[in-house]
Amino acid sequence: MRKIITIALLVCVFTVVSAQNVDDGEMRAAWITTTKNIDYPSSKSLSSKNQKTEFISILEMYDKIGINAIFFQIRPSSDAFYPSKIEPWSEWLTGKQGKAPDPYYDPLKFMIEECHKRDMEFHAWLNPFRAVATIEYADIADSHISKQKPEWCFTYDINKYLNPGIPPVRDYITEVIIDVVKRYDIDGIHFDDYFYPYPKKKDGKSMEIPDSETYKKYNTEFNNIRDWRRDNMNKFIEQVNENIKEIKPTVKFGVSPSAVWRNKGYDPEGSDTRGLAHYDYLYADVLKWLREGWIDYVAPQLYSAIGNKYADYKILVDWWCKHTYGRHLYIGHAVYKASPTSKDKAWRDVNELPKQMQINRKNSNVRGSIFYNTNSFKKNIMGFNDILKNNFYATHVPTPIMPWLEPAVAIVTDTVIVVAVDETAPPSPNKIKVTKLGNRYMLSWKAPKVSGKEHDDKAVSYAVYKYKDIDSDELTKKNIYKKTKKNYIFVKRKRFAFFKKKFKFVVSAFDKAGNESKISKEVIMKLKK
Repeated sequence: MRKIITIALLVCVFTVVSAQNVDDGEMRAAWITTTKNIDYPSSKSLSSKNQKTEFISILEMYDKIGINAIFFQIRPSSDAFYPSKIEPWSEWLTGKQGKAPDPYYDPLKFMIEECHKRDMEFHAWLNPFRAVATIEYADIADSHISKQKPEWCFTYDINKYLNPGIPPVRDYITEVIIDVVKRYDIDGIHFDDYFYPYPKKKDGKSMEIPDSETYKKYNTEFNNIRDWRRDNMNKFIEQVNENIKEIKPTVKFGVSPSAVWRNKGYDPEGSDTRGLAHYDYLYADVLKWLREGWIDYVAPQLYSAIGNKYADYKILVDWWCKHTYGRHLYIGHAVYKASPTSKDKAWRDVNELPKQMQINRKNSNVRGSIFYNTNSFKKNIMGFNDILKNNFYATHVPTPIMPWLEPAVAIVTDTVIVVAVDETAPPSPNKIKVTKLGNRYMLSWKAPKVSGKEHDDKAVSYAVYKYKDIDSDELTKKNIYKKTKKNYIFVKRKRFAFFKKKFKFVVSAFDKAGNESKISKEVIMKLKK
């Protein structure tokens, strides 16, 4: 299918490529940044009512585009966008760190509910080690960890960081994360690219991270501080993953590192690039985390253009596709760089982002995208909103399933421990009916009833299948019309249509382990007025 879109006097012509993996679901996500009010809220002086209104408007924008997941920054600087007994309210939410919203509400609970109403996943994005952003201007409450435990922190450049080399620091951050996992119906925990700080220079010289004393105190097995730092990160990621999966096995855990793991010039396993290496400078060995199964996905921030001489987008996509180790790969896109006035010729090209999406679709190991940033979507930069809506995301799909997240039940006998995976599907949805509402239909159903003993088989989501051939009984993912956590959907009727008038719909149910029920009874809709 060829589409032609005219935007700001520029003509963008491209062919949408659909890889097989899209039929199995695709991550179509956006980051919402709260640090310094970059994306949300637009001002730290907004009332509670205006905060809610603004967040809903963002979701409605993304819903129209086809986004199916939100990665929201709930902890920008060891603070909180939710009521916490561990850390103070964020100044970026209320204007003063430690001050609760007035009138009071729980922003995180509200945001999760609004996302789920629209069948969007909510991933809680936390910056694990940043304690204070821009020390000179930061508003710091007395209850903040940097004041409660100053010995846990070090200053580097203009920021203050929690020291990853101190074991109680890693325990503290894990406690913060698990508090969120326990109390909120989140779909995932997400870290971006910040671990040890990005290298800086002062007076022409590289600044040293001030953790040599910590190294002397806690190191027991490494000959150099660099390997020790990487081991601290390894221990932290493993610890966080184990704790998440112990509490809620189906919560996804992933990381979005910078584009380059290592350059081929330093490591034969590295990419053919010359960029800043996450392994060497931020001490994050993401490939080890993937190999060990400590993270469920990786979302490298491939923020350079196709053909970039230091870090070519296509080269990096191909490299990451070969290093997923069975986990999901999502690509982080720099929507904010696209501009008719960019100094970089590549980013003045309206085709740059669509071409990147085409490259993704040609690689079956790419399971989706995450876009940065929300402000760019508000401006519909280079018409990218319309390109996604009308082309790449024209058809709704759910996020991809991670089969390894199915919860297991341990059965202990006298001689052996057997791990049994829940493979029992919930009963089928019932009482399917169609209600005509103006120019659309509402398709609704009842959740299947389960007894107390079968509580794990309770339906938590549904798939609605649509068939052009009303005599067909083929049940494939290509027939999925929509996935939802609600017990109804709306289907529009069209005044003029060149397709058949009648369509068949059926519904199935999924439990928390991802087991799918048998389909419901069928209903027929006439979609042409």
